[in-house]
Amino acid sequence: MKPFEKKVWLSTPTMHGEELNYVTQAYESNWMSTVGENINEVERLTCEKVGCKYAVALSAGTAALHLCVKLAGVKPGDTVFCSDMTFGATVNPVVYEGGVPVFIDTERDTWNMDPVALEKAFELYPQTKVVVVANLYGTPAKLDEIRAICDAHGAVLIEDAAESLGATYKGVQTGTFGMYNAISFNGNKIITGSSGGMLLTDDLEAANKARKWSTQSRENAPWYQHEELGYNYRMSNVIAGVVRGQYPHLEEHIAQKKAIYMRYQEGLKDLPVTMNPYDGENSEPNFWLSCLLIDREAMCRQVRGETDALYISEPGKSCPTEILETLAKYNAEGRPIWKPMHMQPIYRMNGFVTRQGNGRARTNAYIAGGVEDVGADIFQRGLCLPSDNKMTVEEQDAIIEMIRSCFV
Repeated sequence: MKPFEKKVWLSTPTMHGEELNYVTQAYESNWMSTVGENINEVERLTCEKVGCKYAVALSAGTAALHLCVKLAGVKPGDTVFCSDMTFGATVNPVVYEGGVPVFIDTERDTWNMDPVALEKAFELYPQTKVVVVANLYGTPAKLDEIRAICDAHGAVLIEDAAESLGATYKGVQTGTFGMYNAISFNGNKIITGSSGGMLLTDDLEAANKARKWSTQSRENAPWYQHEELGYNYRMSNVIAGVVRGQYPHLEEHIAQKKAIYMRYQEGLKDLPVTMNPYDGENSEPNFWLSCLLIDREAMCRQVRGETDALYISEPGKSCPTEILETLAKYNAEGRPIWKPMHMQPIYRMNGFVTRQGNGRARTNAYIAGGVEDVGADIFQRGLCLPSDNKMTVEEQDAIIEMIRSCFV
């Protein structure tokens, strides 16, 4: 098999032409800053699609999450329960406000926050009043269960739907289950603006507060007057033009991503692997990334340091490192699963809760047993496959053969 002449990427922007029309409109009208028709229309389209009352267009999904954390009232020293297996942008905004993330382990049904572990966390940290849940790889978490636990403990729920725009849980769009919610239009997302994000809420006062904070907290005065801290977080009218041109293609992109997932599932069905799971009865993901989990008995020996990995190849077995190196050899891009936050050097001293309780310091030289660290296990055995919706069927068939060759 020859390497691909043109690289097959994990996930890249897919442009259609309308985007350029709206960007040109911003250019020709000279509305190039953080006000303009594109911004207004993108906020309207988001409310219409997601089903929220108010949307605030911002420079990034991370900016949206930061303002969600501020709106939730996080103060220095406050503990905040966060999804453990996610990208750092889910968690870092908590620290921007001086909060202390406590990580909640993952459940296997959706690879998202475990409601059982969340309930345990409230027993250990009863003072906690904010929870940040992420929908990993476009798959909704068990959002009803998580929201019910938050309600029972008087906690504010923030939904990080950065990866799950267009996904539904029990027929309801993600990005609506929290009091404050965030989506992303980053370059590799299901639709993109090259950057950009959105804060979503049904609270008008919160939306107006976010608009103020995102424009340097200017007061209503004839001069520049500031009574509280603000940020330069507003989306530009140019970026909004790209997002505006992408929105009509959201369902098309989701259908393409789902087809990729299903082809992988069929093409790999006789290997000792499974795809990233979802609750087909209650949810419909947007299938942003297709991922693979190798069965335990089919894992060759693999160890990882902070920046590199080693493995020993074994007949009939493989590991994420071997598959990723094979893909790279043939000019295709895969990636490891998000490394859980409790394993990150920056958060090595933060709390971590599993469904058995405290997940830290549970190995014991004197007592047999321990706890199951689900996120660490998925990270060890999982990887993200090329999921670009411009990938041809022939290219995907070749990638499937590459994966199969690793288990020979």
